[in-house]
Amino acid sequence: MPLQTVEPQRLYRQIAEQLRALIARGEFAVGARLPAERDLARQLGVSRPSVREALIALEVEGWVEVRTGSGVYVLERRQPAAEPPPSAQPEWGPLELIRARRIVEGETAAVAALQRKARHVDAMTQAIETMRELADRGVMPLEGDRAFHLAIVEACDNVVLTETVLGFWDSRKGPIFTRLGGYFETVKSWRSAIAEHEAIRDAIAARDGEAARTAMHIHMDKSHQRFSASWRRAKPG
Repeated sequence: MPLQTVEPQRLYRQIAEQLRALIARGEFAVGARLPAERDLARQLGVSRPSVREALIALEVEGWVEVRTGSGVYVLERRQPAAEPPPSAQPEWGPLELIRARRIVEGETAAVAALQRKARHVDAMTQAIETMRELADRGVMPLEGDRAFHLAIVEACDNVVLTETVLGFWDSRKGPIFTRLGGYFETVKSWRSAIAEHEAIRDAIAARDGEAARTAMHIHMDKSHQRFSASWRRAKPG
């Protein structure tokens, strides 16, 4: 039999497969609570964010239920999950995605500060206003958020960067990111994010590349912290 090409696999998928196999073998009975995130991370030799992404993936697939303030519990499997088509691309892990955005968008913010025109700053300001209006209505301001990050990268005048940043942002529409956001994104957290966006806009408007990079890094670090909060503190958003 000829050898098949070995495909690199996302870490959270490897963790999810191990946990799924243990559940299928009965190592964790229906209704049982899985070990805490920190314990799973220690046993697997991985980070807690990777474990969190794996648990969310299992919840999306119907293997477990996350009960805020209590833990993660095994569900009864009444029917097997549908297998994704062979061509389907697994979703990026949300927390790993935020780290990638920190690197790329920190630099696009710095470049934008040096190259921006008045219309780009105006677009950022309008995007922030859209975010604020949506948040005031109790709506997650995703439309304004996307427009804000688009305005920054468009100031770089590089279609490859534009498509990369939009590809990163649009990846948040996947089921794992959406489910994770349901636990940790709230109107209150978005209000904090809006203030972070204002700091980025102000640095770009001042043509201060270093300050723009730093402000974007702070925003992404705080986003990562929000999604990494304790399950016991998280409230459904």
